Amino acid sequence: MSMSKAAITKVASSTSIEERLQIENLVSVNEIATLNSGSDVIQGLTQTPKTLPTKYLYDDRGSELFEQICELPEYYPTRTETKILQQYAGEIARITGPCELVELGSGSSTKTRIILDAYEQLGYPMLYVPIDVSAGILETSARQLLADYPSLKVHALAGTYELALAKILPSELPSRMIAFIGSTLGNLKPQECDIFLSQITNSLEVGEYFLLGIDLQKPKHILEPAYDDSQGVTAAFNLNILTHLNQRFQGNFDTTQFEHWTFYNETENQIESYVRSLRSQSVELAALNLKVDFAAGETIHTEISRKFDLNIIQQQLAAMGLVPLNVWTDPNQWFGLLLCQRQV
Repeated sequence: MSMSKAAITKVASSTSIEERLQIENLVSVNEIATLNSGSDVIQGLTQTPKTLPTKYLYDDRGSELFEQICELPEYYPTRTETKILQQYAGEIARITGPCELVELGSGSSTKTRIILDAYEQLGYPMLYVPIDVSAGILETSARQLLADYPSLKVHALAGTYELALAKILPSELPSRMIAFIGSTLGNLKPQECDIFLSQITNSLEVGEYFLLGIDLQKPKHILEPAYDDSQGVTAAFNLNILTHLNQRFQGNFDTTQFEHWTFYNETENQIESYVRSLRSQSVELAALNLKVDFAAGETIHTEISRKFDLNIIQQQLAAMGLVPLNVWTDPNQWFGLLLCQRQV
């Protein structure tokens, strides 16, 4: 029998945040040096067509801009998923019972709190395992959560999703739920998506759970403004990738000579984002000993955001051994939240 909420709170109140917080860094100093070497920038900018890894969108300024994007009237995904969670988090908690919550990329933890509230209201013990590449972000958000949830324990894993999923130990609680919300699955190409879902399956025991948020297919007149808003915040976010490269690798990108370009590829069912050169120009990244020439109109591909068909993704998940138990959407059928269970 699980402890009552009052009993849990009483026990936890005598334990400090330090006693309830564990941060495990999975990336060695040498691996960090490799990740920061810029070799992926060289590879991306010397191929045709040019590309940059999405991770370079998210320096401190990029993260701030993305938080602003989530509040824009045109950007429906965050508020739509939040409303679905607010409506169904209690049902999710009742289905899973007491379980460890593993979250891939927690961000500001706004939606995490909705899930934690549901478990807390049922009086369940709470163990949260956030995963992010930044140990600093993990510690900041974990301490805020621990201050607000006296019965919570946090075991944070700093590293890539692949490293962390391979590292998680059997849960101290009766079950586990891995949460991948925020429609981030859409940033993965189909083959990358298959590999990722296979890693999820391998990280769960039979009977454990996977909570997935996905953006659904819809008309381009709804999609395109969400990624090219009237205030220009998304444009600033995308162009900030060049500023980030300037700071990291002693570059001389002139952001006024590039523009944000995005569109919905209806054949591939994905938003594609680029920065596009407004003229012929050359750019240097001194720290990488790299010179890059651009023709007028030439692009750098920065991100995709795939939009899913609800029936097809359910079939794909089931084929991976992640059988959907419940599927929730909003009244417009713009966004989907799927609770899956690992089967044999």
